[in-house]
Amino acid sequence: MKLLHIDSSILGDHSVTREIGREVVGQWRQRHPGIEVTYRDLAVHAPGHLTADSLAARQATPEQRSPEQRAEVELGEELLREFLAADVIVLGAPMYNFSIPSQLKAWLDRVLVAGRTFKYTEKGPVGLAGGKQVVIVSSRGGVYSEGPAQAMDHQESYLKAALGLAGITEVRVIRAEGVNLGPQQREQAIAAALDQARGLSRKAA
Repeated sequence: MKLLHIDSSILGDHSVTREIGREVVGQWRQRHPGIEVTYRDLAVHAPGHLTADSLAARQATPEQRSPEQRAEVELGEELLREFLAADVIVLGAPMYNFSIPSQLKAWLDRVLVAGRTFKYTEKGPVGLAGGKQVVIVSSRGGVYSEGPAQAMDHQESYLKAALGLAGITEVRVIRAEGVNLGPQQREQAIAAALDQARGLSRKAA
C-alpha cells in the first residue's frame, strides 16, 4: 500500500492542517505497518503555475525542449507518478480567501492531465485514476459548512469536483472550522478533528 501526503499550508508549525494531517498519516502507519509514504510539501517546493511555455513543453518533442522545459516536463511526470501510484492520498488543504492555496492549485494542474488521469468522451470527461481513497484535511477560519457563508465555500467543493474529474469518488473530509473565532473555538475544532482522524483509518481499512 502506498500513501501520498501533501501539505500546502504556508503557516509551518502554526498550521492546523499540518497538525491534523500528521495525525492522519500516523494512524495509517500504525494500522498498516508496511505502508510506503511519500511526502510533498508544496509550500516549500511548489510547482510553478501553468504558463504558455509549460504547456508548449508538454507538446514538444524531447529534442525541441529547452533545459527549462525539460525540467518542467520531468517535474510533471514525477508528480503524476506519485499521484497515480498512491492508494491513499492525504491532502492538507486550508481555506485561503474562500478557496485553496495557489500552490495546491498548481499541483492539481500537474496531476489532472487529459489522457493520463482523465479522458474526454462524447458523453463528457471520464476519470482514469479511480479506486483511490482521499482524505482532505480542511481548515477554515470561519464557518462555511452551514449558514450564510456556505455559498462561499470554493475550497472543499472545488477539491471534490477536481478529484472527481480523475474518477476519485471515495473522498473523506476531516474539518477544523472556525479556528479564527477565538482560542476556545480553535482548540475545540482541532480536538474534534484529531478525534476524527484517529478513527478514520480503521473505517477506511
